[in-house]
Amino acid sequence: MTVPFACDPARTRGRLHPEEESAFRSPFQRDRDRIIHASAFRRLKHKTQVFIEHEGDYFRTRLTHSIEVAQVARTIAKHLGLNIELTEAVALAHDLGHTPFGHTGEEALDRLMAPYGGFDHNAQTLRIVTRLERHYAEWDGLNLTWETLEGIAKHNGPVGEPVPPALAEYDAVHDLELHTHASAEAQVAALSDDIAYNNHDLHDGLRAELFSTDELAELPVLRDCFAEVDAKYPGLNYYRRRHEALRRFFGVLVEDVIGVTERNLRELDPRTPEDIRHAGRMVVQFSPALWSDLKIIRRFLFERMYRAPSVVAMRAEVTQVVEELFPFFLKTPGELPKQWRKDVSEAADETALARIVGDYVAGMTDRFALQCHDRLISDAKAVAATR
Repeated sequence: MTVPFACDPARTRGRLHPEEESAFRSPFQRDRDRIIHASAFRRLKHKTQVFIEHEGDYFRTRLTHSIEVAQVARTIAKHLGLNIELTEAVALAHDLGHTPFGHTGEEALDRLMAPYGGFDHNAQTLRIVTRLERHYAEWDGLNLTWETLEGIAKHNGPVGEPVPPALAEYDAVHDLELHTHASAEAQVAALSDDIAYNNHDLHDGLRAELFSTDELAELPVLRDCFAEVDAKYPGLNYYRRRHEALRRFFGVLVEDVIGVTERNLRELDPRTPEDIRHAGRMVVQFSPALWSDLKIIRRFLFERMYRAPSVVAMRAEVTQVVEELFPFFLKTPGELPKQWRKDVSEAADETALARIVGDYVAGMTDRFALQCHDRLISDAKAVAATR
């Protein structure tokens, strides 16, 4: 049973392009299903979370991360009485705009796109679902509902100035009310992202042997989780011990968000989704104490994992790939695939051309970017060096 401030699919604000509704799926179910079937969603399986996709079969990719986010979001939304399908749709879509090579690729592409308005993966997600997915006969994009698009655009809160070009362009034709907070469903998706990566980055760092189990057991929250496991299962196998501790850590994060959000909702006493949007603050939150502990854990991960020498070396290598691919295609757009050349021919100026090239590079998977770089740039350099 949903609560009165949950988004009701029967009262959706609709789609930019009106269409006949399904006889057996709600509008938000259709949104979720369209996202799952999108080309950009499939490409996430070969896009970096932290470790480059080919570095190991067990490390998270953007796809497995998105699935984990959706699982957490579904659990929280169900407990709070929110619309589960809308929550899942936003959770599954939230990383569609990520470049190859994770945040490293995004930082490189943002620098390259700076003269043309910059690059932001959240805004790129909206561009993908409203323009770049081109499968339907009557429109570009996925023609998602207003509520799903709103959740994608501002699940991290109101969008401040300057508004990324991709958001501003779409908002001009379909007002997403960027100045307000998003629905409770979108806020749940955002916090579920934090829960998922805080948990799985610890798993992946351990698997990569960038830090030890004993070091984790000294961190806030985790200290209590390991103590609980040791008391219940003395002498437990090394791998099972750390898995049981991280299971408990995961549960602590979920339970904290649910408890704090329920208190916030009792204080606010919202009657409609609009009450959530105009609350003036995020309603779905961690407690201040847990947020403080998570900052310590994030600092540990930053120092020991994100800035580990092996990770830094790989970051430098893949940064060069993006930094060389973008100007190559900007200078020789005829090398873009045939289906991109119509857009190139219609580009009004260099900014429009740069946005097309940025779309193409951002859409690459890790392996495809490396293959393109080898074929178009590294091989050409090798030939030139022999002359």
